[in-house]
Amino acid sequence: MDYILDGFKQAINLIISFNKEIFDIVFLSLFVSTTATVLASMISIPLGISFGIKKFRGKRLFSRITYTMMSIPSVVVGLLVAITLSRRGPFGRLELLYTTKAMIIAQTFLVMPLSFGLSFGLSKSRGKEIQKVAITLGANKYQSIMLIIRELKVDILVNVATSFSRAISEVGAVMIVGGNIKYHTRVITTTISMMNSMGDYPMAIALGIILLLISFIVHSAIYSYSKED
Repeated sequence: MDYILDGFKQAINLIISFNKEIFDIVFLSLFVSTTATVLASMISIPLGISFGIKKFRGKRLFSRITYTMMSIPSVVVGLLVAITLSRRGPFGRLELLYTTKAMIIAQTFLVMPLSFGLSFGLSKSRGKEIQKVAITLGANKYQSIMLIIRELKVDILVNVATSFSRAISEVGAVMIVGGNIKYHTRVITTTISMMNSMGDYPMAIALGIILLLISFIVHSAIYSYSKED
């Protein structure tokens, strides 16, 4: 038990001393995950709402496929992106593999099905009534979608936070396309995994604590906003 207590003590010391390596890793993680979440949300939320309120043939099958894709394994996404960006892949000439941009691309594709599915389900259950009001007021399709987004903004923000949590806590995709290169593509989750295998528990614990704090801050901010709204 002593080594566990010592690990936590050293982890706290690393945090309060603002260890440069740790905070470089944290800032890179925040940048990659935030950028990916924003990109995915900008595409997926309007599309998800549009498909949710629309009547079309095969919607039940589409719903099943959508909800299945929400839980797509991150290693599968990472593998597909890596193959696409590899030297022999269609985008190999861009030389993006093992870069921050590759990690953002992988996380964007990882988060998009989740963001789409959450928006799709939300608009299916609550968006139709808002659409009827919008149509009554003479709104077109685009205006109807924007009204639904405004009316369900708190729920959508919760969905965005869920997508961000998926992005910042995943390991497989960023490990495959980023390579976990020190001072270049090393993020919180890949570092925790590596440090655990090396037996360097203080740094792993420190990053784990910071990851929990980030999650707490994000969800607390959304909770405070929803109470004020």
